[in-house]
Amino acid sequence: MLKKIIILVFVTCFACFNTVFAAESGGMPQLNPEFWISQIFWLIITFGILFIVLTKVILPKISDNLETRKSQILENIETADKQKEESQKKIDEYEKIILESKIKAKNYFNDAREKILEDINKKRAALEKDLDEEISNTENELFEFKESSGDKVTKIAAETSAELIKELIGEGVNSSSIAAIVEDQAKMNKERKDVI
Repeated sequence: MLKKIIILVFVTCFACFNTVFAAESGGMPQLNPEFWISQIFWLIITFGILFIVLTKVILPKISDNLETRKSQILENIETADKQKEESQKKIDEYEKIILESKIKAKNYFNDAREKILEDINKKRAALEKDLDEEISNTENELFEFKESSGDKVTKIAAETSAELIKELIGEGVNSSSIAAIVEDQAKMNKERKDVI
């Protein structure tokens, strides 16, 4: 660094000498060779003090600030990386919890659906059984009614025929003979229905 400053001073002096010879006739006191030694002396003192102040006071503070900032930035980057990893872990945990919740909900839904279908099938089977029993009972009642109604119809027909004949003729007729005729007629009608 010191070598650079010395070279800079010599280059400046060389430039001043060239300028002095060109501007000496103009009467500028800075370019008068009589004052060059004092000007060079004060130039070296001024730039020397400036160099010492810069190298010993200002530049170390700047480099310390830069190092502090660099270390702080690195710490912040490390902290950010750690927080990023932690947040990624938490996101993964949340996604896992959500996935497990979805699976549980799906399982609950499937279980509930199976139970409902099972209940429906049980109720349907019970209803079909009840309906079959009701149909069977109704068929039995109809069959019994049909069997018993034949005798009742024959009896009613015999009584009605006897009364009609009594009304037409004016005399009572043997009710057993009318009942026999009605029964024969009912048997013939029944046989015709069975043949058809």
